[in-house]
Amino acid sequence: MEIERETPGSERARSWRANAQEASKKLEDGDRLIKEPAWKRFLAHVGPGFMVSLAYLDPGNLETDLQAGANHRYELLWVILIGLIFALIIQSLAANLGVVTGRHLAEICKSEYPKFVRTCLWILAEVAVIAADIPEVIGTAFAFNLLFHIPVWVGVLITGSSTLLLLGLQRYGVRKLEFLISMLVLVMAACFFGEMSFVKPPAVEVLKGLFIPRLKGPGATGDAIALLGALIMPHNLFLHSALVLSRKTPSSVRGIKDACRFFLYESGFALFVALLINIAVISVSGTVCFADNLSPEDAEKCSDLTLDSSSFLLKNVLGRSSAIVYGIALLASGQSSTITGTYSGQYIMQGFLDIRMKKWLRNLMTRCIAIAPSLVVSIIGGSSGAGRLIIIASMILSFELPFALIPLLKFSSSSSKMGPHKNSVYIIVFSWLLGLMIIGINMYFLSTSFVGWLIHNSLPKYANVLVSLLVFPLMLIYIFAVIYLTFRKDTVVTFVADSAQIDTEKAKAAGEEEEENQPVPFRQDLADIPLPE
Repeated sequence: MEIERETPGSERARSWRANAQEASKKLEDGDRLIKEPAWKRFLAHVGPGFMVSLAYLDPGNLETDLQAGANHRYELLWVILIGLIFALIIQSLAANLGVVTGRHLAEICKSEYPKFVRTCLWILAEVAVIAADIPEVIGTAFAFNLLFHIPVWVGVLITGSSTLLLLGLQRYGVRKLEFLISMLVLVMAACFFGEMSFVKPPAVEVLKGLFIPRLKGPGATGDAIALLGALIMPHNLFLHSALVLSRKTPSSVRGIKDACRFFLYESGFALFVALLINIAVISVSGTVCFADNLSPEDAEKCSDLTLDSSSFLLKNVLGRSSAIVYGIALLASGQSSTITGTYSGQYIMQGFLDIRMKKWLRNLMTRCIAIAPSLVVSIIGGSSGAGRLIIIASMILSFELPFALIPLLKFSSSSSKMGPHKNSVYIIVFSWLLGLMIIGINMYFLSTSFVGWLIHNSLPKYANVLVSLLVFPLMLIYIFAVIYLTFRKDTVVTFVADSAQIDTEKAKAAGEEEEENQPVPFRQDLADIPLPE
């Protein structure tokens, strides 16, 4: 009796048939999804935009809003409007990258860059998550201090613990967590709009500040740069490109285009809500600090307004109930932002290192890394030290931005990554001009801040010389790294159509003859990437 032996060719054929059946099933599911009503498909895509919008509502942004209103009343509202329009464009590129490639930004960076470069990018991304988490944790701790009169360092510990509990909603699906985040955003909106109803800012002046660009008075340019620099955060680009992968996108050109359009609409609505909340914060601060009956003590607080001192200002001017409403809004802002920050840390760790671990362990590790600096500073320096740490964290985020933004701009404009779904020429030109402008503003802010500190600090001359010898070479390395990322040519093809074409050309160049019925090689790493029509 002869035993039928399997040849390598038969094994490949069987594997190909199994993969073909799986692909056919995906196409059938995609066709079923496309036939559903447009409104139903849109609702299925709602969620990631609201989680991403929290980066524009975190306590760090609220503090820059409060300072801008206290110093310039309503004159810098136009910066918020322009900044959030810019943010919508950049965030839509991150969402499109995830939808088209089936991978998030960290995963593509891992496959594209050499080991040393991707290790540096991973370290910088983790530092960005920690820096973004500092204002969120401290802001939540200030809220606990305001509402329940507990020390700031205890509030930091409570924030870390409560974030882990809320992240437990992951076991019930990401949609439940997205619903919680959306509710917290609405709580913030209700609180700050309630504050506006107390102070009643003049509508005409607010509209003028929103649509007429002005930079009057001392420090207006610096405050405008701080507002713009605080808006776009590097970890948010990793987060958005990953969150869109939780939705079922049909594997067709139409399915991909519909998903990109739905995510754009959803992000636009979420960022519009964020715009209204930022307008409310600046309007409240501007109206209170420019009131005619402001006492000298409150006027002094307005000159250096922080998340902590603003609660006392509102209490003195508008009454205790106003300060409580502000505390609730700050608590919603900080708590929801820490959740998204932890999510970002998880995706960055998984994408760059490909670490597979239990969710609770990954959440605990990310939380402990993130809250450690805030806990140490709040114990040693108290509220004032924690407030200074927020300023340092904002500068770190400005420093980090190019190392997430430049790869995103390159990948979303690359035919080897996006295939026929890459950015158009107009989007490429506009997005690069926009990205380079934001990077230039942040670099200007960092360099002028450092030079100003170097001139006006109280250190001895030899210490200033040593600091300069240390910092200026690092600035040259920083500029070189930005140039390297900008002009480095992509070498890894991840779009399935392009990779198949390249494999065919290599086979022909090697003189290999292909059989007519030989199945197309199946690549596991491209299994989930949508096939073009």
